[in-house]
Amino acid sequence: MSITITDPVLLAQLAVGDPIELKDADGRLLGVFVPETWGKLPPGITSPFTDEEMAARRAMPKTGRPLADILRDLQGQE
Repeated sequence: MSITITDPVLLAQLAVGDPIELKDADGRLLGVFVPETWGKLPPGITSPFTDEEMAARRAMPKTGRPLADILRDLQGQE
């Protein structure tokens, strides 16, 4: 099931990043909402790289071969 939330106040409350308990009017736990945190490390885990090191790595020229070239070579090995 999918529920679309359009209330900006509720969206702001859900976007804090921490798991949120959802309860009914009587206080019974309905479930736990865990916001999607793509690219964020799990709690208690720290990156061995600083933000400056990561920015420098992103700025480096990309190396390697395009996927299309690799697939073409693999198809030719049949």
